[in-house]
This record gives sequence, structure tokens and C-alpha cells, in this order.
Amino acid sequence: MAVDGLLFKVEDGIATITFNRPEKLNAVTEAMRTEVHRLATQLRSDDSVKVLVFTGAGEAFSTGADASELTADYSGPIEPYILKRPLGWWTLPVRYFPKPTIAAIPGVIAGVTFSLALACDIRIASDKARFSMVFVKRGLCPDGGATYYLPRMVGTSKALELMWMGETFDAKEAERLGLVTRVVPHNDLMKVTRELATKIAKGPSVAIELIKKGVYKGAVGDLESQLDFETLAQRICFQTEDFKEGMTSFLEKRPPEFKGR
Repeated sequence: MAVDGLLFKVEDGIATITFNRPEKLNAVTEAMRTEVHRLATQLRSDDSVKVLVFTGAGEAFSTGADASELTADYSGPIEPYILKRPLGWWTLPVRYFPKPTIAAIPGVIAGVTFSLALACDIRIASDKARFSMVFVKRGLCPDGGATYYLPRMVGTSKALELMWMGETFDAKEAERLGLVTRVVPHNDLMKVTRELATKIAKGPSVAIELIKKGVYKGAVGDLESQLDFETLAQRICFQTEDFKEGMTSFLEKRPPEFKGR
């Protein structure tokens, strides 16, 4: 299903969703948000997809929601459906995507699509990237899960400062704060992202998904529960062909060739 402003492709186990409205700095429309939700929901059960990547065309990741639609859709009275479907509804299947997710950030990133990037497992930034929790400058509160993700990544005080000020900061500061795992030259962004995604895609899929599940469970759980989970996860891994290949390749002193099963 083609949606204006969104590109989608799958290649070598890597699904890529690109925000493609460079003339609007890739601001997202309701149709684009709905399609992201549909794709992320559909891809979770597609065994051929090992990694999901988000990026933006041109000089931006995305500046968030299209302002013209915000004015049209949300300026009226509060309706009951808002509690049933919060503004960040479309980012939930990204946050709960069972496989690794990567946000490749080529330039400006702000608003709810900043929240979407925070929902991803890994963020890689171009040296031209610029970040802003811009909501407050529009008289708004951060949404899309930003008030959940950001304090957990940078601490409560710094998250409040970033949200209250809404100021723009560069990729090096984002790296210092731990918001991105690496900063790369602008022209190398997608090359580096694809190299990382390819390495992950060639790994033992069952173990990789269980690692992700375990890390997020551990962030909100206790140690004893985590040990129980690790025991179950390891028993599952013991049953996979990839475990046998991992052990055989180690004994044979060669790189493993995992099959994802």
C-alpha cells in the first residue's frame, strides 16, 4: 500500500521505512502515521525481516507532526476517543517490535518523530543531525512517549531541562547524553547503518529477539525474575539449530553461518 510521503523496502532481511517529504522536512501526516503503525504491526510476524530501520530523506529525519493537521485535528473539544487512542498510538508497535530497530538520523529531528526514534533500540546520527524537544515552543507537552523514554535515557533533571527549554542541540551532545550510540560523517550514515543492520540480520534470530526482550524486561523488573527469564530464554536457545551451529563453528574454528532458526 503506497502512502504519499513514505517509502518502504525490504532487502536482505532489512526493512527500511523512510519519511519522504523533504520539502516539508519530512513532517508526518496522519496517513503516514497510520501506515507506520500498519507496517510495524505486519512486519513483526514476517520471519524474513530481521531488522527494522527508520530514516528520513534529504536533510532531516522528521520535524514531527504536520502543523497544518495539528491545527485542524486537535484544536476542538477533548473527545473520549483521545483516551482510547492517544496521540502516540502509532509508535507503540515500534516500541514493542520484537526484532531490533534502528533510527538513522541524517539531520533535524524534532517533535513526535523524535519520540519515535527514542522508541527504537539504537540511534545513529549524522554529524549534521540536530535534535529538539520542540513541543514547549509550540505551547505543547511532549507526546509519543517522550516523557517515558527521555528520563530513562538522560535522567529526570536533564530530561526536564530539554523539554522545558525546547532548545536545539547537535549530534555530539546527543552522543554525550547517550541518545545516540554513534555519530558518523553525513555521507556515511546509511552505509554505517546498513553495515550494522546486516551484521544483526545475519545473527541467530531467536537469541537476538530474546536478548531484546530480556533487556527491556530487566529495565522494569527485579533480579530474581530476570534470572528466571534468562533460564527460560537459554533453554529455548539450546533447542535451536543456531546454537548447534554456534558450538560447531567454534570447535571447527570458523565463522558461524546462522539460519535464524
